[in-house]
Amino acid sequence: MSLSDIEKNFLYTYSSQLLQQDMLTNQLFGASKMGQDLRSLVLGGPVRAETFTNPFEEAISGQLRSDAGATRQASRNVGEAASMVGVARTDMATIADALEDMEDIIDKINTGELDENSAVVKADYDALLDKITGTISNSDYNGIALLDGSQWGTDQIDATGNVHIQSSKSGGFDVTFHNVDGYDWTVFDSADLVDAGDRATQLASVQSYLSDMSAIQDVYAGKEDSLQAQELHLQSQAQLLDQAAQMRKPSDPSYSMEQLLADLIIRESGTLFDSNG
Repeated sequence: MSLSDIEKNFLYTYSSQLLQQDMLTNQLFGASKMGQDLRSLVLGGPVRAETFTNPFEEAISGQLRSDAGATRQASRNVGEAASMVGVARTDMATIADALEDMEDIIDKINTGELDENSAVVKADYDALLDKITGTISNSDYNGIALLDGSQWGTDQIDATGNVHIQSSKSGGFDVTFHNVDGYDWTVFDSADLVDAGDRATQLASVQSYLSDMSAIQDVYAGKEDSLQAQELHLQSQAQLLDQAAQMRKPSDPSYSMEQLLADLIIRESGTLFDSNG
């Protein structure tokens, strides 16, 4: 009885698959460690217990995890810078408010609502000045003086008011603070409130200083917003790097050498029967 073409084709395909598997198995049964493991697997001998690890995948995922850690630290550093500038902005607002109160006192003296000879009025004026100078000297973030240039020139802030922020593994940037102590605050004196001419000079000085302090406050507000945005951006980058590192890791950490070899044979030689046919 002769074979049909379909039967002949099946026998040919079946024989070819067996031959391919036999050739691949013989090749793997060589002197390599992989061949020894496969031989032990087939013959029932001892097989290495450790799992298979792709060194390239591990190296890449390790680098990604390292980059994620560095980026997260940079984010924390920038966040610290934003907090530092926020403290300076708040203190500048306190100074500006005090100057506005001093201006209000002078205006009320000029309109007759307050008595320029009153000891209470003079004491209030001097107290506002003390509040300003005290805020300047006490403006501090973790030991870093923010507004008093006489306290600069340390390892944390240089003599010109620059604080270096490490924002990446390779470098960073400087955040610069204003030396508000550099202004001459001795020009304000409650004794000058009595004379109309001296009072006019006091008012002009208060308004000039108020303009400068408000401008510095606005600068700090802009810096704070920018640094907060940068902090969030770096946090997002770190999360993306974490996800990338996770994706590069093997899907199954228990993937063994014998499983790898079995899958290798199936992939290279195919199965005896085509499950898709």
